[in-house]
Formats: sequence, C-alpha cells, structure tokens
Amino acid sequence: MSFTKAAQKLRLAQPSLTRQVRNLEDEIGVRLLDRSNNRVALTEEGHRFLFDSKKLLAMCAETVAAVQRMNSGESSQLNIEYVANIHYGLLPATLGAFRKLCPGVALNLFDMTSAEQFQALDGHKIDLGFVGLRPALSSHTLLSECVAHDTILVATPGRHPLAKKAKVKLTDLAPQFFIGMSAKTHPGGREWLIETCRSAGFAAKILQEADTEPTAIRFVADGLGVALMPEQITGLPHDGVVFRPLSPPLLRESTIAWRADNHAKPLRDYIQIVKELSRSM
Repeated sequence: MSFTKAAQKLRLAQPSLTRQVRNLEDEIGVRLLDRSNNRVALTEEGHRFLFDSKKLLAMCAETVAAVQRMNSGESSQLNIEYVANIHYGLLPATLGAFRKLCPGVALNLFDMTSAEQFQALDGHKIDLGFVGLRPALSSHTLLSECVAHDTILVATPGRHPLAKKAKVKLTDLAPQFFIGMSAKTHPGGREWLIETCRSAGFAAKILQEADTEPTAIRFVADGLGVALMPEQITGLPHDGVVFRPLSPPLLRESTIAWRADNHAKPLRDYIQIVKELSRSM
C-alpha cells in the first residue's frame, strides 16, 4: 500500500507506476485504489480484482507450463474441467500442490458447464470434473466426492421489498417466482431447488430457467423472479440485482467426479490433494 515501495520493488520510476495504475483504472472503468488522506488502500472492487487476478495469473502460468512440458515430449497428463464462475479458491490451490508433487505431469484445464463435464467424463475425454452438484449416479461408471459446501444466497431485483432486508428467510420466498438453472447445462439443479423449497414447507414456482449464471442474473434484474445462487456468483456483474444471505444459512454440496475405471496414478494423487485441501479451507 505504498507507491514508493512498490516502485522500488518493481524497479520502476514512481510516476510511471502511478500512471500505469491509473491507466488500468481508466481502462476497466473502476477505481481500484483509494488515495485519500495521504494513504493508499484497496477499494472493495480492488480487493475483488486482486483476488481474481491472482487466480487468473496462476492458471495462465500453469497453462504455459503444460504446453512447454508437452512440447518437450512429456506424455503424462491430467485433464481437469471446472466451472469458472464457481471454483475460485480451491482449484488454484490444488494445482499448486499437485505441481510440487508431480512436476512431470502436464495439467490441462477446461472451463465447461456441469453437463459438458459429465459428457466428457463419459467420453473418456477428461480425468476429473469439478461438477458442483452431486450427480445422480445411475450406474457404476462414475465416482464422486464432496469437496466443499457453497454458501447459497438469494438474488432479488434491486427494488424488490426483500432487497431491503439484511437477511431473508427461505419461507419468505414462498410467494415468489423462481429463476432456476436448466438441466441442459446444470443437471440436478432443478431437483435441488424443488427439494430445498419443499423442505422449507412450500412448492417452488419456477417461472424461467437459465443456461448460465449471467443469464440467470439478467432474468432476476428484469424482474422475472428470484434465484438461489452460490456466494461466488457475486463476483459477476450484477447491476440491478441484490444478493442477500439466508437465515438460517443454506449450504449446498459441491463435488468432484471421475470415472471408476480410471486408475491412473496422477488422478489418484490429485484426488487425494483435493480432499486434503478441501478439509483445510
């Protein structure tokens, strides 16, 4: 939080560093640093930008390392799919730990919906997927493990009466229409919403379904209904939408899935790392 110290560390002239930061803020149209009262501090937007930037830089570095290893002739690889809007913290942490344990294994990352992950697993195209909701396993071809519990928030239109509350009871949503997630991209999502509301004593009135999280947010902003979404989604643009915590808190299992007949050692090592880190986060 010092331009002088930062410039010294980067071996830049301080005016140059100051100009680059301001150019960045101008480019994205967001103030990242608060320079008032002779001090420098991150704004709320700055904290989010820093967090996501570290994640993206780590993934970029891993992508470069992976293609370099492939170019050098290393054949061992592990193919992992994830949902970018959900897995912010756990995935980058596991990649770093796996790289230390298995430096010779090429890691290939793919951003896909949960449904696409199941298709890729069935087609032997990937080794493991961060699929989110626990899949309804109708056969013995897939195994799964819960690795996190996502905090669920309610998304409401900005001018909705519920947006004025600090916390919202699940039963407060009984009269509302819901925006659900399409089974085409989020298998199990509709069933989870129906069962969650049923457990609270009412039937979910699902007015509209969305294929992606940004689309669901847009539907909420348009006043089509409310939505139950993981807390990580608040990092997406959500003009006209307010997120509120539920009382009591609502948690949802988040799982990984892999083929039962895949006995590759890199996969076993990675699953063990995911399990260990998930317990400590």
